[in-house]
Amino acid sequence: MGLKGILTIIISLILISSIFFYFIPLNTLEFISVPENNNFSLFQFDEQMQFYPNMRYASNEISYKISNCILQKENDMTNAFAIVENLTSLKFKPVLNNEEISITCQETNRFENDMFVAGEGGATKIIQSKNFNIILQGEILLIRNSECFKPNIALHELFHSLGFKHSANPSNLMYNITDCDQTISNDMIDQINKLYSTESNPDLIIENVSAIMKGRFLSINFSVINGGLNKAEESKLLIYAGKSVIKEMDILPLEIGQGEIIRLENVFVPQINVKNITLFVETSFLEIDKGNNVINLEIKND
Repeated sequence: MGLKGILTIIISLILISSIFFYFIPLNTLEFISVPENNNFSLFQFDEQMQFYPNMRYASNEISYKISNCILQKENDMTNAFAIVENLTSLKFKPVLNNEEISITCQETNRFENDMFVAGEGGATKIIQSKNFNIILQGEILLIRNSECFKPNIALHELFHSLGFKHSANPSNLMYNITDCDQTISNDMIDQINKLYSTESNPDLIIENVSAIMKGRFLSINFSVINGGLNKAEESKLLIYAGKSVIKEMDILPLEIGQGEIIRLENVFVPQINVKNITLFVETSFLEIDKGNNVINLEIKND
């Protein structure tokens, strides 16, 4: 073998060795899992997650009815309920009628902007109270079968029926295009538990009060509303002049969001030199806040 052949072999061995050491690192590498950001909001932590502020059902026990669904979709829906129950304070119960969430299914594929529509869901009847937008009725339509290990389509639509809108985060379950890797974020769970931490009690509130006194006669206008989360049973209104009751009257039961406007004319006030008038709603049931059952009126100084 000539010198040229020997040099060729040496150069080839050097090149092979270089390639070997380039592709096979000699240092030790340790890999760890990096958690992906699945928050509802990518950038704004105070972003409103719901269509309206403080959307919730009246109780944390929410009734539902599934109609006209094949077994797989029905199982997806019941599994979705179970997952949310395990993560939050909510409970879901099946009923035969008068359900709060109605679930139906459709077997025909639907398209929107050249994309499959997986399902539809949302709150269809809402009433506003003092602190909450109360969902009286929600609906879910399941269109596509879920191909994920978890029932992500049913979960997505369930959260819509709980008042949640779409998220801009592709890793969040509420992103508008479904993916099997999407998950329910902790901020969504915290939002639900915070909303439903308020007990489902009524809350009678005195509002819009105006009063004038001519001589010994009082004329007064006001409203009593139920701004709570449950029906308010019959209660009693007491009007005080100073420390003495000058008028008593019954307040009829009030449904959620319902109110009563009361106008009283020429109520005789036996006291002389009255400094203040007090309105007080007396109840025998638990309320969210009894502090708003009373209003004090003082003489207006010009």
